[in-house]
Amino acid sequence: MRHFIPTAFAVATAAAASFISPVAQAADISGAGATFPYPIYAKWADAYKKETGNGLNYQSIGSGGGVKQIKAKTVTFGATDAPLKGEDLEASGLAQFPMVMGGIVPVVNIEGVDPGELVLDGKTLADIFMGKITSWDDAAIKKLNPDSKLPSQAIAVVHRSDGSGTTYNFAYYLGETSPEWKEKVGVNSALEWPVGIGAKGNEGVANNVKQAAGAIGYVEYAYAKQNKMIYADMINKDGKKVEPTAASFSAAAANAKWDSQPGYGVILANQPGAESWPMTAATWILVYKKPDDAAATAEALKFFDWSYKNGAKMANELDYVPMPEAVVKSVEDMWKKDVVGKDGKSLFAAK
Repeated sequence: MRHFIPTAFAVATAAAASFISPVAQAADISGAGATFPYPIYAKWADAYKKETGNGLNYQSIGSGGGVKQIKAKTVTFGATDAPLKGEDLEASGLAQFPMVMGGIVPVVNIEGVDPGELVLDGKTLADIFMGKITSWDDAAIKKLNPDSKLPSQAIAVVHRSDGSGTTYNFAYYLGETSPEWKEKVGVNSALEWPVGIGAKGNEGVANNVKQAAGAIGYVEYAYAKQNKMIYADMINKDGKKVEPTAASFSAAAANAKWDSQPGYGVILANQPGAESWPMTAATWILVYKKPDDAAATAEALKFFDWSYKNGAKMANELDYVPMPEAVVKSVEDMWKKDVVGKDGKSLFAAK
């Protein structure tokens, strides 16, 4: 796992909880927030730096931190996996748009269990994270895995300790599949967890799961893949067993009505469809509609435009799903209309 890409992408990993920054160039873009899209933002930033000479300084500190920093106007853009509601966007003067989609996966550290061998469903996952299921040979898990030799091993739950859009989407899914979860734990970017130990960022959860025997956590799929972690397959809303892949993430997003929510704030968890991954999620960017630093926001929009137009292959390589062309067009039309300088002129010049 690379935590620092020199000159192109200065990142404060949640695990280190510090911002490592080179000397910022005048054209560098500053952002902070979600750890979910960190791998693809890093890859895009590296390629963009090589092509344009312009860098991206991004703090991977979690969605909650990203929202706080953009509202404090300490960065050019914020990044969040938990979309802000329309009234919050309006009150803050912010524009919100989705950049990319991916999947959240349960990751485990169980002796003798290979990737994709373990199968879970939403209710069982909720019961594990509520502390109702405490051993890997529990009857509910064995029922879903009749051919697996699961050990009589205590389950060590690992969850996010920071304000996290990954948590929001994970909790949203558990709430959709378990009324008890929705009532007792709820859906938010920060939770009062019934059991388990907390870790900062997708990076922190991944590291803790790798180190603790019998552990289970939840991370963005690219982290699981890059760290060669053992992940579970899932039973989806249609009762079908599915694997986490770009195709199953795409299937979940296929029928999303992006313009149905302010700021394109559509939650993709627990979508119908035989091939849909049940914990699919989008990630959003926040910029001011009338920013104090118009030049910096204009540079940021150039980067996002470049990423939409040139980043699909890189996204696919990391098992993210690019935004559909129709959504990109809608977003860029919004930029032209809503993101303006003090003179009222658009800060986005389409190429």
